[in-house]
Amino acid sequence: MDALENALGYDLFLRTPAKGIQATPARGHPLSHSQLRWIPGPIQVACPTMKTDAQILDTGAVDAWLSKHLTGYEGPLTARKFDAGQSNPTFELSARSGKYVLRRRPPGVLLKSAHAVDREFRVQKALAATDVPVARMHLLCVDDAVIGSAFYVMQHMPGRVFSDPALADLPRPDRGAVFDEMNRVLAVLHSVDPQDVGLGDFGPPGNYIARQTGRWTKQYHATQTGAVAGMDRLILRLQERLQDGAGEGERRLVHGDFRLDNLIFDPLAPRVSAVLDWELSTLGHPLADLASVIMQWQMPPGTVGRGLAGVDRAGAGLPSDEDFVATYCERVGITGIDDFGFYLAFCFFRMAAVLQGVKKRALEGNASNPEHGLKMGGYVPVFAAKGLEALGGG
Repeated sequence: MDALENALGYDLFLRTPAKGIQATPARGHPLSHSQLRWIPGPIQVACPTMKTDAQILDTGAVDAWLSKHLTGYEGPLTARKFDAGQSNPTFELSARSGKYVLRRRPPGVLLKSAHAVDREFRVQKALAATDVPVARMHLLCVDDAVIGSAFYVMQHMPGRVFSDPALADLPRPDRGAVFDEMNRVLAVLHSVDPQDVGLGDFGPPGNYIARQTGRWTKQYHATQTGAVAGMDRLILRLQERLQDGAGEGERRLVHGDFRLDNLIFDPLAPRVSAVLDWELSTLGHPLADLASVIMQWQMPPGTVGRGLAGVDRAGAGLPSDEDFVATYCERVGITGIDDFGFYLAFCFFRMAAVLQGVKKRALEGNASNPEHGLKMGGYVPVFAAKGLEALGGG
């Protein structure tokens, strides 16, 4: 969305089986990769619907550029774009030398700080030497003349992506392990010293929450298509809390959109192979990432909300919000969190601002999936109301 536009499941990378793995439904009929959906059983592989979109990606130009710059590359290539993805359009590249993933800035007039694929590339490359699981970065191209906007090419990562946190297709004993692994990876990320990996300058100094609130307030107003009273109240309440010193504290590397469906899991084990969608990553308060996870779970379950509201978590083998937060605190060595509702409210606000941008681009015809973008834009007042609730009222 910006990277967050992935929220509610937007911007997914390639999720296809590793070579030699064939996913087969219960009746024993094999499926082509383009037909794959979640299949219960010991091997589950997710592959979102994709479409050929030569108008968005000039495959000839990409082929020529990769032939010149990427060692070992052999064309020609074909490209398939994921239908899901409201932020930076993402493509599977298939060439004679193998598969790759290309992620580019979208076409059209964009807000200056949005869709920073160069930052995505930099942070993932820096984290390759740490315990944070990331895809291998191949090349970054910032020459708009090649395909019309900046892009990068990275390793194709086979594996599983769980778009629904209820994990209904997994056996009950396996669900807790998936959530625990998600928790572990978040704690590992927040344990990285940015200076040690060359990211000491990856974000400006000062109060991250204040900076982000200011940024997203401006972007919300820049993309506003109508009045939303709840957003006006939420912005005011957050500004009041920030003036009282809320949000001051730690300064670590934050992902900015850490959710279950931004993780690729090993095809056979509850182990994260790669964290995706780093567009909002920066230096900031780690509790914003944790609150972002909890925020998502307050939404309705299903393919749109992708939350856990109303789900019997204990019966389903899933941790409560409190248990997830407590486990995280234990892993990072803190005894508890004061005023978690403030961080939760900030996350609801930021998501609402992102979705407003999605709606505007959809109305202008610049969204990767305009129909879905308009639908997601309808959630702006819902997120605003949730943010006010987290702060303790309107």
